[in-house]
This record gives sequence, C-alpha cells and structure tokens, in this order.
Amino acid sequence: MGGTMPNIPEHLVNLRGGFKAFLAPPPEGVVRLTVGEPAFDTPSSISDAAIKAIQEGDTHYTRGEGRESLCTAWASHLRNRWNIPVEDAGIVITPGAKQGLLYAMMVAAQPGDEVILMAPSWPTHVEQVELVGATPVLVRCEQPSFHPNLDDVAAAITSRTSVILINSPNNPTGAVYTPDEMQGLVDLAIKYDLWIISDEIYTELIWNDTEHISPAAIDGGFERTMTITGPSKTHAMTGWRVGVFAAPTSVAKVVGRLQGNTCSHIPSFLMPAAEEAAKNWAAVAEFRDDYIRRCSLMMDLLNGIPSLNASQPQGAFYVMVDVTATGMDSTTFAARALDEAKVQVIPLESLPGGEGFIRLSYAAEDEVIQEGLKRLGDWLNSQ
Repeated sequence: MGGTMPNIPEHLVNLRGGFKAFLAPPPEGVVRLTVGEPAFDTPSSISDAAIKAIQEGDTHYTRGEGRESLCTAWASHLRNRWNIPVEDAGIVITPGAKQGLLYAMMVAAQPGDEVILMAPSWPTHVEQVELVGATPVLVRCEQPSFHPNLDDVAAAITSRTSVILINSPNNPTGAVYTPDEMQGLVDLAIKYDLWIISDEIYTELIWNDTEHISPAAIDGGFERTMTITGPSKTHAMTGWRVGVFAAPTSVAKVVGRLQGNTCSHIPSFLMPAAEEAAKNWAAVAEFRDDYIRRCSLMMDLLNGIPSLNASQPQGAFYVMVDVTATGMDSTTFAARALDEAKVQVIPLESLPGGEGFIRLSYAAEDEVIQEGLKRLGDWLNSQ
C-alpha cells in the first residue's frame, strides 16, 4: 500500500550545509583553494599507535568520556600550555570537535535563548544554534581586522542571551583576538551571567605576535566556559574525528552522559592515537613553519592582483579576500572563477559580515597555491 511520508521537522529541513557545497571535490582540472585541511600526513607515531591498537584487539567498548590516561593527557596539555585549570575528569573526548560544540550548545542554549556570535561566523556555529532551538545573534566585526567591537557585543546582549561563542583564531577570517579583547568578552559574560563556548581548534596556528589567552584561563572565566579543541588541524587528523571538550567537572559529567546516550565513545582503537597526539607536539612546530611560509606565498601572489584586496591573516590558515573591486559579489565571483578560471573558492556573501569577501585556504601545496593564484590573476586581467 502506498502512503505519504510523515513530516520532517521544519528546522531540520531548513538546516543548511555550511561550506559543504564548496568543499565537494570539483571537476577534474580545477584548483581547490577551499579546504581547511592540512596538506600533511598525520605523524607516523600517531598512526602507528592506532595500527598497534587494532592489531592487539582494542576494538571493544570502553569508558565513554575516553580512557582515563587519554583524558589525563589532554587535561595536562591544556593546563600546561594554556593555563586552563581543568581537572582530568573535566575532559570528554568527542567524535570530532563539531560534536563537542554541539554538546556545549545543548548545555548552554535552551529553545528561545539567544547566542551571540561574531560575524562573519563559521556556518556550523550558526546552524548548531538553530539546531537546539535557539536564535543566533550575529555581531559584525570591524573590518578589515575582523576583530570584535566590545561595545557592539554589549549592545547585542538581551534578557534572552545565554551564550557568547568565541572562535579565535577565527574561521573564516583568520583574526586572532587580543588578550584585552578576550578579557572584555569574559567581563561581559560575568556581568550578564552568560556561558562562553570557546572554539579553540586553531590555537596553535597563530602567525603574529598575539598571545592566545583562553577565556577559561581568565579569572572568573573557567566556571562559565566550555572549551572545544582537538588535534584535527594541528596534527593533520581531520579525518580521524577526534575532538576534546574541556569544562568544569560538573559540566563534563553532563556531557559524558550526553555522549553515552548518543555515540557511546570514539572508536576504542583511536584512543591510543589521540593520547599520543596530546603528548607529541614536535610535528606541529614543523607544520607551523610551513604554514607561515605558505601564508606569505599566498599573500605575495594576492598582492600582485590589483582587483583583489586581502586582509593579512593572523592565524588559522585562511585569507579573507575583498572582491568588490572586480564589480562582482562574492557568489558571482566564485561561480565564475570555477567556470572560467577553473579555481574553487568559498564565497561569503550569504554570511552576515562576509558580504563582498571570499575565503581562500593556504593549507595546500605550494604548486596548488601558485597555480590557483596565477589562474585567478590571468582570468581577472582578461576581463
């Protein structure tokens, strides 16, 4: 018998895919300057730990938050590296940082609440706010620095505000917030009794002299901050799907139960590898040097294209490029660049605060960066 399908909830039907449409592999012959993924292989010591675990039969259920030694390793790293006073029991190892962000959103934002985000914001942040039934409130950052204006943030706070989400170094802008800005955001959270969700996945990838200060390391910040990080970007482990959630132990226990009732835990045989990542930062220093060089390469090439105006990145591995001088909005620019120049870029026209900008990633091989920028320059010069 035939019939009609029951309705899918409207907020799920309307859920957008973020940058997904621009991250799919393009047709053959297209140069990709889109993917926020390290152009390196995972360090062999990490891969070897996972292989050894599989070979030894480490394929069974284990502690949902992550084995004690794994959580201890990441807690120790966060305490020693970023002065976050997290206890070992305040760590939950999640299947990717995105899952950790979603858990944080579920804890901090109830249906009808408002969540403050700095614009332009990574689309997943916005989508997760809406996924839990809350309302994203986007506060435009100052251009071309893309740093937050604290007065604007304060003006956006209402009686319904429950969270300030901070992402520094920032995706998509590459901005690294200053210690004074972080202090100011924490002060606002304390004044208005707000949660802070701090997305710190890029904190090892800072190219200027700004010192990263975690909100959780600021006096009065730890008690209200959920920090999400992990080895994806630092250790070239994006496909491993390993995230780290850090918070006061009482919060982590709630998140541990959330995880226990959803995905149980990350694959058991990945836990030794995730523990090795928490202890092995030698490769990250090598990656940093390469990123700095590739960033300089991309900026030099962009500066040679008169109609493109690039903001100097401070961290992560993204460049914000103003394309308004080409006479195109960024969506048109991206479509034509793909069709005519055979270069894939990400347009930010649909993101508040991103109008007129595209995002380029320099987490690519040198020859890819060189060929991509050459094609864009040749294409724009022929207009």
